[in-house]
Amino acid sequence: QVQLVESGGGSVQPGGSLRLSCAASGRISRIDDMSWYRQAPGKERALVATITSGGITNYAGSVKDRFTISRDNGKKTAYLQMNSLKPEDAAVYYCTADILALGPYDEYIALKSWGQGTQVTVVP
Repeated sequence: QVQLVESGGGSVQPGGSLRLSCAASGRISRIDDMSWYRQAPGKERALVATITSGGITNYAGSVKDRFTISRDNGKKTAYLQMNSLKPEDAAVYYCTADILALGPYDEYIALKSWGQGTQVTVVP
């Protein structure tokens, strides 16, 4: 079984910073793209940032120059450093990863796994 577990959410004032983490565990052969999405109340889930296994990054325009996605392949963990937070950044943040897992007979299984989400609140 493959799991993604996010941590690091919380409440912060506008202009503050938070660092989210997303740790993958289980029988994993390889992790390709890792991404962060967010969903605010009444809105659709939206892509925030993506990082490839080689470290190439891509950001939504609304967070570019404020957020930084990174990963530690050895720890199977992705991070999202969020600076200069704004009230409109408040949402539940989800981590997702494209994973090549190993099944019970060591067969390869391609998965897109999601974490359970972590709440980010930005209030004065």
